[in-house]
Parts: sequence; C-alpha cells; structure tokens
Amino acid sequence: MRVLGIETSCDETGVAIYDSEQGLLAEALHSQIAMHAEFGGVVPELASRDHVRRLLPLINQVMQEANCAPSDIDGVAYTAGPGLAGALLVGASTARALAWSWGVPAVPVHHMEGHLLAPLLEETAPDFPFTALLVSGGHTQLLAAESLGDYRLLGESLDDAAGEAFDKAAKMMGLGYPGGPNIAAYAERGEVGRFVFPRPMVDRPGLDMSFSGLKTYCLNTVQACGGEEGMTEQDKADIAHAFQEAVAETLYIKCRRALQETGHKVLVMAGGVSANLRLRERLAEGLGKMDVAVHYPRHNLCTDNGAMIAYAGCLRLLGGELQEDLHIRVRARWPLMELAPIAS
Repeated sequence: MRVLGIETSCDETGVAIYDSEQGLLAEALHSQIAMHAEFGGVVPELASRDHVRRLLPLINQVMQEANCAPSDIDGVAYTAGPGLAGALLVGASTARALAWSWGVPAVPVHHMEGHLLAPLLEETAPDFPFTALLVSGGHTQLLAAESLGDYRLLGESLDDAAGEAFDKAAKMMGLGYPGGPNIAAYAERGEVGRFVFPRPMVDRPGLDMSFSGLKTYCLNTVQACGGEEGMTEQDKADIAHAFQEAVAETLYIKCRRALQETGHKVLVMAGGVSANLRLRERLAEGLGKMDVAVHYPRHNLCTDNGAMIAYAGCLRLLGGELQEDLHIRVRARWPLMELAPIAS
C-alpha cells in the first residue's frame, strides 16, 4: 500500500509518501520558524495562511521525487488533531479533496500517534509493547503502548510541556525562538556546577510532571545575573546548561519509574524535544544499566513531518480504518487514549 501523508498541525508543512513494502519513498518539509521568530512564538493565522501557500507545491514535489502518479496512491493520510484548528483544516480539506478526486480512502491521523510511531520507521525499529515518552512543544506524556492504538496514560505534565518550558526559558535569556535548539547550543559552553536547578516533582511518587517551578527558578536566576540586558554570554551559557540538565534528569527519573511500573525493556522517545542530545545521553546512561533499549527517530523526523503521518495512516488503512464520508473533521484537542486499537 502506498500512502500520501500530510501534516499541518502547527508551524511545519510536511508531506511524504510511504510504501508498505518499500518504505519511505519521498518527503518534503517547510518550516515556518523564521516567520514566527519575529513574534517569539507561533501566530496561528500566519501559520494557516502559510500552509495554504506551501502545501500543494510540496505535494507536487514529493509526487515527482517518488515518481508517483495519482493512480499509484492507495490512500491519503492527514493530521486531524490535536493542533491549531485553522492549520489542521488546511491539511484536512486538501487531503479529503485529493482522496475524493483520486478515488482512494482518506484516514485521519492523531498527531501524537504519528510521533509515537516515528521511531518504527528506523531500521532497528522496536516492537510492541513498549513504554513511550512523548516530549514536544505541546505535550509531555508517558504511555504504555501495548499495540497500535492501545495506549495507556502513565503520567503527564500538569502545566507547561517540556518544549514550552525550553521556549520560555530561552525567551527570558533573550536567546530567541525556538528555545530548545538555542538553549542546547548555549549549554555546550556552560560551566558545570555553577548553577544547579531543581528537579521538579521527583521527590514524590507518581509519574506526573511539572515545569512551571523550574521556569520560575530560571527567571530568578536570570534576574540575579542582571536580567536579559545585564547578563554576559557566559551567564547565559551557564544558565542554559543548568536548565537543560534539570529537564533531562527529571525526564530520565520519570522514565525509569515508568519502566519499573510497566516492566517493559524498551523505551520509545519521540517529539521535538527527543532531538536534544543531552536528553538522549542521559537516558542511555541511566537506562542502559537497566538493560533497557532506547529508540528515537532520526533527527529530521523528531519535529513535525509528513513521514510519520503517512506511516501511521498506512498502518491504520491496512488495519481497515478509513473516513468514508466527505465531512471534514479536525480536533484542536484530542486525547490520545481515545483512539481505538487497530489489528496489525
């Protein structure tokens, strides 16, 4: 089965073609980071308009790169949520129109399930069941994944997601948007031990997380160093290092507890923050001692992309799921646990 995947949930327009026998045939991505950086974060109306401009040229591009005609496509998958409603509607309406005109089924895909399944696109793909850490700008969740669509929530952030915390901490220091890569770059030059930030909610049982107190601690440290205008470049690097270490250690501790609870020997990490090298190192260091294998997607599949949507849609189409009517439905909020299990 050959599936065209479309991702437009936020600030990246992603398109890809996945073949169930040959794998990923082609992919293309346009990031809106430069456009939104001026405003320090995503502007929903600008995001939607840019998806309108970019989507059809990207579809044409991947069709040409994969040497595919419309008659070669067996289904169209699209992100139906969660995300920005206007941005989701651009991708959903385009996907539904293409599916109808080509006479193929369309399948709505949950954005976070796309991230969850992205590591399965790698050559050394993990098998179900496994424990998953979904860590991105909008979500930080720990799940027990028993099979496709059979997910159990173990814990989640009670306030900002880890990615949001990175963005806000970077803004406090004047490092720009997006915060994650900028903090990681500064952290490489940071002095170890000058600042030590707290590890939130690790001194109490359970798997829920909170990053609001960590942001406050970061703000107080920034102000103690003279604020955004008074800090030196070394101050910024030292704060970035301490902040990144606190997030990585907190997520490691929660993952370790989750694995002890589930008994799984595989951890899958996905989402934009999964690209953070220090987080990958910390998980490998600690979980390797537990004989746990850690899997994550290649760097370009950590952020939003069409490949994960094409792949997730292909699995669901093979399992018999499709959207038969022509109604366009998107969900800005959509709990992952509402998905129905699909036979493999």
